[in-house]
Amino acid sequence: MTNDHRFTGARYIAFEGVEGAGKSTIAKRVADHLEAAGETVLLVREPGGTEVGEKIREILLLTDHHITPRAEAALFAASRAQLVAEVVAPALAEGGWVLSDRSAYSSLAYQAGGRGLGLDEIFDLNDVALDGVWPDLVVLLRIEPGVGVARQSEGDRIGNEAAIFHEKVAQAFDDLAEEEPDRFLVVDASLPEDDVVDAVISYLGVAP
Repeated sequence: MTNDHRFTGARYIAFEGVEGAGKSTIAKRVADHLEAAGETVLLVREPGGTEVGEKIREILLLTDHHITPRAEAALFAASRAQLVAEVVAPALAEGGWVLSDRSAYSSLAYQAGGRGLGLDEIFDLNDVALDGVWPDLVVLLRIEPGVGVARQSEGDRIGNEAAIFHEKVAQAFDDLAEEEPDRFLVVDASLPEDDVVDAVISYLGVAP
């Protein structure tokens, strides 16, 4: 894995973390803040965000069928490729912000770390899918995996994996943050929600 991503020059932020870390909630609140400050913001989620992506999401998260680790990784990458081409890249080209609930970094943590596939293999798969359009900033909402899983109202196929799987994912996220400190903002997601939001907004430096 290398750090030579092509940047778009726009503001593409991914919210990452283990299950139950609060990604969708925090992303929505940060998006609301940016919009209140007069910014153009697009909020997306992975997998999903397009008609094709939502169908893939159903297969990945709601099916009872066994999906092999490499098939799982390929499906995530396919959904991501569609989202970037159809939604993310055009929004960035127009100069707006894109805030994403998960990104390719989830695959680096879940499929490479949790499933035990090679990090370079998963990186290369996603770099092709994204055509080099990776997040400029990754907000890692860090929380103990057991605490995060317990927060889920209803787990999906991946959320219901064994505790050891989620521990491997959490460690993979920590390793990624350590490897790319200039790209990651790590926030303690066990703090009150307002404090987590304030930490992200303060880092972005966008006045209300």
